[in-house]
Amino acid sequence: MSSLVSKLLGYFSSDMAIDLGTANTLVYVTGKGIVLNEPSVVALLNDRGVMVPYAFGNQAKMMLGRTPADINAIRPLKDGVIADFKGAEEMIKYFINAVHNKKAFFARPRVIVCVPSGSTPVERRAIQDAVESAGAREVYLIEEPMAAAIGANLPVTQPTGSMVVDIGGGTTEVAVISLGGVVYARSVRVGGDTMDEAIISYIRRNHNLLIGESTAEMIKKEIGAACQPTGNPRTMEIKGRDLLNGIPKEMVFTEAQVAESLTEPVNQIVSAVKNVLESSPPELSADIVDHGIVMTGGGALLKGLDKVISEQTGLPVIVAEEALCCVALGTGRVLDDFDELKHVLFRQD
Repeated sequence: MSSLVSKLLGYFSSDMAIDLGTANTLVYVTGKGIVLNEPSVVALLNDRGVMVPYAFGNQAKMMLGRTPADINAIRPLKDGVIADFKGAEEMIKYFINAVHNKKAFFARPRVIVCVPSGSTPVERRAIQDAVESAGAREVYLIEEPMAAAIGANLPVTQPTGSMVVDIGGGTTEVAVISLGGVVYARSVRVGGDTMDEAIISYIRRNHNLLIGESTAEMIKKEIGAACQPTGNPRTMEIKGRDLLNGIPKEMVFTEAQVAESLTEPVNQIVSAVKNVLESSPPELSADIVDHGIVMTGGGALLKGLDKVISEQTGLPVIVAEEALCCVALGTGRVLDDFDELKHVLFRQD
């Protein structure tokens, strides 16, 4: 593409940063901040053998587990990477156009997208290709822990160690960052989705009740806890299908039971944190003792998780102010200060 055409298309486009998450996609636009925050869900309609887009985001999420035979509501990302290329491409295209409104015909934005630090070159290439196919002019990638650290206002470009734990829907990213680079990182495919699955299997195993993903997510958000509660535990009425006689049933579920069901995923997150601490250079370890560990992502909001990590590591643990949006805000800051921070970006060849 000639530089003149590229400049012209850039004039019509709003450059954007996309936090393409397993659970939610957030879009940050230069000069406007976060303009879109929707579930990473797409519904496809089978039109005489051809799958065509039917609904996206919030509208599609309401269809999960409730669709007739000719509509398929899917989450095109799994564990932070693309599981369904067609679905992901259509969803990204929709989000880009939604941000540009009437200018969509001319929209060819520069886009920065987050990728998990543990993703393979093939998985990164798939994300880059999907965004390019969706109409981006230039695509750059940034590792999620780096974006989260920038969004949490950590001094990433300074010669001092910062440790970030980003718990998303599909992955948990633990990284030590110094001088604008990731010194050591560990990515485990444990996140909000794993917690939902743990709640579903616990209720199925102990109460012979089958609940759906949406119900499990609601339980986690309303009465979720990483450790046994003190004082008055919260309770919640849940509904599902009785596996013994097949009819709908409801029961009361407690905070203590949720904490018990989440033991395994919480332990996996703690062990990833310990692994990174053990592998960090001693000088940076000293900085982490001084500044503590910063938690970001939706999973950081799980009640008591910061306390569990602090007890297990003996270090102070802080939940970032806007934990849910840190990755999108950090990617957006790179977009705003492109020349100053572009060294943290890369492309997958």
